[in-house]
Amino acid sequence: MSSEKHHSLYIAIDGPIGAGKTTLTHRLAEDLGGSVLLEPVEQNPFLRDFYKDRKRYAFKTQLFFLLNRYQQQLEIKQRDLFTQSVVCDYTFAKDWIFSRINLSADEQELYDKVFDLLDDQLPKPDIVVYLKAEADVLIKRIRSRQVDFEKGITEDYLADLTDAYSTYFLNHNETPLLVVDTTHLNFVQHHDEYELLKKDILSHRQGTKHLILR
Repeated sequence: MSSEKHHSLYIAIDGPIGAGKTTLTHRLAEDLGGSVLLEPVEQNPFLRDFYKDRKRYAFKTQLFFLLNRYQQQLEIKQRDLFTQSVVCDYTFAKDWIFSRINLSADEQELYDKVFDLLDDQLPKPDIVVYLKAEADVLIKRIRSRQVDFEKGITEDYLADLTDAYSTYFLNHNETPLLVVDTTHLNFVQHHDEYELLKKDILSHRQGTKHLILR
């Protein structure tokens, strides 16, 4: 394991399904000698049914994710970030972004009240990395990994999701933000691309920056 010495950081990586979040999370944590915090996707008992009937199962699915992620984020607050970096493959706002395309108006109103109460109690990342890609690229990546419960994901759903992400991060100002277009980026196969990305993640500390590698 490479354990380069850096000041301990809380790095959150977000983006739509298939953008490369988990891969980048593991690689960064290994290089920094930090710990990994992954979203509890497979623990959600409603997710499989959600992809079959979004309207019926959306509220249950969203609330489960919201509460599980809240519990995980509290762990970060309780850790000693002076001794070990944490790399997380989601932001707490992720669930709110998904809620915008999944919930009815009445459900959204109730959900927002719960979200706001929980969000106020959680730590903010030192930097957020937003990985984005075009919907047709995302669907190809999702199909290639052949995860059973992801078979119900459609390109239309991904298009709505990418739009929701873009809208949210267009107005993001709570933390330093690095926006990375992964449509033509392969940091798994191309080490030089990964190193450029890592350099920007470790150095960017103010405002919003866009990184486009082709």
